[in-house]
Amino acid sequence: MSIGNSPEADRPSVGAALQKARIGAGLTVEEVSTTTRVRIPLVHAIEQDDFSRCGGDVYARGHIRALARAVSLDPRPLIDQFDAEHGGRPAPTPAAPLFEAERIRSEPRRPNWTAAMVAAIVAVVGFVGFTLFTGGDKSDNGPIAVGDANAKPAPAPTRHPSTIKPPVKPDPSDSAVAGLPKDKVTIKVTARDGQSWISAKDANGKLLEDGLLKKGESKTITDKERIDLVLGNAGAVQLYVNGKEVKKVGDKGTVERLSYTPGDPQAG
Repeated sequence: MSIGNSPEADRPSVGAALQKARIGAGLTVEEVSTTTRVRIPLVHAIEQDDFSRCGGDVYARGHIRALARAVSLDPRPLIDQFDAEHGGRPAPTPAAPLFEAERIRSEPRRPNWTAAMVAAIVAVVGFVGFTLFTGGDKSDNGPIAVGDANAKPAPAPTRHPSTIKPPVKPDPSDSAVAGLPKDKVTIKVTARDGQSWISAKDANGKLLEDGLLKKGESKTITDKERIDLVLGNAGAVQLYVNGKEVKKVGDKGTVERLSYTPGDPQAG
């Protein structure tokens, strides 16, 4: 009897989906390992659907989530698929019964009306005594001079409108460029429309920056000679080079490899 093909049979495994997305993003296993801090042998094992080296289902879910985000995949469907294939998530611990919470609740304190009344009486007596003590000296002391009540304050000096000049505000882009060192290359990367994986090296191949840039986050990188930049999901980033915006970096989901020196860009 023919059973036929079902959607579950056509769906790739968790490891195959991660491997396909990584290759589509143009990333190597070493680059993904550096980004996620997941060891290279473990990345290979997960892509082969071998989760026995993860140390348990909880750690396996964490590795799947990190690898999926590094290759711009939604981790939720992959974790659900993993749970369905490995017995599901453990049942949550039931909450304590309601009567236990009520039992440990402390009784509210009742207001101490006696102390409040005593404090009020003391305040009234003190006020009356002060009034009687100070009232007998009013005839001996003349009124305190407080100045002429009809006196008017001196008018503030006026300035002719023609002598008032509004402050000159510099253009933001001009001030940003002027504040950067001319003998260095400065790059600012912002994940404006989504997360992006970035890697930056200097002219000698030294790693300056490497990691996952979440949406809304920025990184500023500076070098004296040259910066070689790799951007994953390049269409989601906003790039400034030496204070000037690079209008077109790449398309979403693509990997771009760029290189800049202190004189770049020729046209921002």
